[in-house]
Amino acid sequence: MFEPVIRITGPAAPLPVANLDTDVIIRIERLTSGEVTGLGPWAFESIRYRPDGTEDPAFPLNDPRWRDARILLAGPNFGCGSSREPAVNAILQAGIRCVIAPDFGDIFHANCFQNGLLPIRMDQAEVTRLMAEAEDGGDVTVDLEACTVASPSGAVRGFTIDRARREALMAGLDDMGLTLRHADDITAWQQSDRARRPWVWAITGDCGVAG
Repeated sequence: MFEPVIRITGPAAPLPVANLDTDVIIRIERLTSGEVTGLGPWAFESIRYRPDGTEDPAFPLNDPRWRDARILLAGPNFGCGSSREPAVNAILQAGIRCVIAPDFGDIFHANCFQNGLLPIRMDQAEVTRLMAEAEDGGDVTVDLEACTVASPSGAVRGFTIDRARREALMAGLDDMGLTLRHADDITAWQQSDRARRPWVWAITGDCGVAG
């Protein structure tokens, strides 16, 4: 489970780079410990820092206007490449709760919903206009309940999202959390099936979800 996503307000950082892959989002060297915490400082490491380790002022998250950005305005095919789920964790731990882009890598897109990062698909022209309006660091508001994005100028744009995924984000539930909402039904079925087919349970044991 994760913090529910309902409304996100804050600066929107522009990162108009096409085909930005998961290896750029988080380097594999940062994942050797197996931990998925503390990744925020290393998000976008190769383009966020200079070779000497100091911040590159040209990178948007190092700019005072967007240092506290909660929304990322990205280029097409964002999150392509390997199926690296910690890429989503790194973005979240950098303070970002929503990425708006023309499209996403399929696996990255699916991983977003399992970890509480809202991915919004929006036409390239709309993303470009939103970048221009958010240029001064003014607040952008993403309302998942209304499925709208409001720019600093007050212009409102709608977006579409799968209904089931939208409801799961608003409830703060990943696939496991959604399954556990039906724990009583699952337990009741197990008890019924155990009485009906005891020989099966003698072999497989109890795979209950309760407790």
